[in-house]
Amino acid sequence: MGTASTLENIDAVRAMIKRAKLKDHIFGLVGLVCIMLILLTLLILFVDLVVDGYPKLFSADFYSNFPSRRAAKAGLLSALVGSSLVMLVTFVSAVPMGVGAAIYLEEYAPKNWFTEIIEVNVTNLAAVPSIIYGLLALGLFVYTLDFGNSILTAGLTLGLLILPVVIVATREAIRAIPIAIREAAYAVGATKGQVVGQHVVRYSAGGILTGVIIGMARAIGETAPVITIGALTFIAFLPESPVSSTPPFINFEWLTSGFTVLPIQMFSWLSRPSSSFHVNAAAAGAIIILVTLLMNGIAIKMRYNIRKKIKWQ
Repeated sequence: MGTASTLENIDAVRAMIKRAKLKDHIFGLVGLVCIMLILLTLLILFVDLVVDGYPKLFSADFYSNFPSRRAAKAGLLSALVGSSLVMLVTFVSAVPMGVGAAIYLEEYAPKNWFTEIIEVNVTNLAAVPSIIYGLLALGLFVYTLDFGNSILTAGLTLGLLILPVVIVATREAIRAIPIAIREAAYAVGATKGQVVGQHVVRYSAGGILTGVIIGMARAIGETAPVITIGALTFIAFLPESPVSSTPPFINFEWLTSGFTVLPIQMFSWLSRPSSSFHVNAAAAGAIIILVTLLMNGIAIKMRYNIRKKIKWQ
């Protein structure tokens, strides 16, 4: 009687395991279908942009000409340079501060009600709509600090936008490091700074870089904040070069220059009634997607290389 009861229990456990595995397979299949639908939608949209903008995508003049009232002569030069300089300011203003704040909150800050409030607010700020940052920048940078509608204002605005993203991504990368690594370092006499700098940050560098590049990829496609602070829709000049031929060989005049960026230029062309400008807009949209995918690809490659290097050491 006892043997029969044991066999029944074993059969019940096997049936339960079988049902659980079936649910796992169904969930995995549903997730795969959703991912494939999303990727297929993105691919269709991207192919549509490439087909519409094909005449301009492989034209050298499109990348070397300024915007023009004539679609055939219009180019992306000022938008490409503007986006590059704005991203430079964004990187400098957000990444060091974001990574440093994340390291402090995760490794040094005392665990009390004040730091918990900071953590909750940082997490919430990562989900705030971008237009809110544009309105904040309009009041703070444009009117209060009198930076004007400049590259500096745009870079600081987008820096504020991605700062919570960088902090959250860095903290998650640091939390993924096993506690055993810290304990082993302390066991051989390492100081707090050595543990954080030589072990925690080093092993989490792949995840940190991934978060940084994903944040920058988000910033390069943002339109609402830069429109709010007054970015130009038609600009036929380039800012001053950041590099000077005279000592100290660095020029900061470009920070106060007017600017435009790729999403703004695309929006400007789409607002024109002529179909020729729509071809330019489609080409600009394809370039934005390509740049975003390239940045995400670089993040994945860098993370893989860093993890591989750490594994072999």
